[in-house]
Amino acid sequence: MLTVDFTRFPIAAGDRVLDLGCGGGRHAFECYRRGARVVALDRNGDEIREVAKWFAAMKEAGEAPAGASAVAMEGDALHLPFPDASFDVVIISEVMEHIPDDKGVLAEMVRVLRPGGRIAVTVPRYGPEKVCWALSDAYHEVEGGHIRIYKAEELLGRMREAGLKPYGTHHAHGLHAPYWWIKCAVGVDNDGALPVKLYHKLLVWDIVKKPLATRLAEQALNPLIGKSFVAYATKPHLPHLPDDLTDGTGPTADAAA
Repeated sequence: MLTVDFTRFPIAAGDRVLDLGCGGGRHAFECYRRGARVVALDRNGDEIREVAKWFAAMKEAGEAPAGASAVAMEGDALHLPFPDASFDVVIISEVMEHIPDDKGVLAEMVRVLRPGGRIAVTVPRYGPEKVCWALSDAYHEVEGGHIRIYKAEELLGRMREAGLKPYGTHHAHGLHAPYWWIKCAVGVDNDGALPVKLYHKLLVWDIVKKPLATRLAEQALNPLIGKSFVAYATKPHLPHLPDDLTDGTGPTADAAA
């Protein structure tokens, strides 16, 4: 189940992609299938080991084209172990709502993204997330849980402050918001409740079969109750300095003298 729309955020063969806070690896796997050179990074060692197994299985099955590569590694989003401008693309999906220093994470992503590179950020959408918080304290008051709810303009503002230039947004997973409302209403850990079990079967069926009826229903629901807000941005190129500022004769040189 992808949150990033790769028709709006295309990945080219050979792109250097960082999936930051990759979790189970869903976006990393898709980028690998598209021929990218992928690094999937997460602080959860168990998930990283599982992602590495799937990368190996995909390679064995020939699911990735020649030239593609994939590495899974543990790491800290606030201290990325990469040089500046290491990646063409950075994806961070459903992660920033967990991290106290979200500005620090944005700064690190911008640092490792090359000028002209692109970034995709997804977070829970304000309205559906507020309903979950209202229905259940257990939904968010857990270790490592959600610590904030973003309004769209708030997230876009933080991206701009970090030096990014947003160019597109949309909502995703309209069918999933009611599922989480039901879970919050009956108890987030009560997966045996009949409404939860029935709705989960519907979602699994939709993901596996992709029937036209649910695809159309989700398209209609996304603008209204889409569970995720998705924002795309670029890192602008540095402005070109006039020759007299770079040849040692201009004001910059005078100031340094």
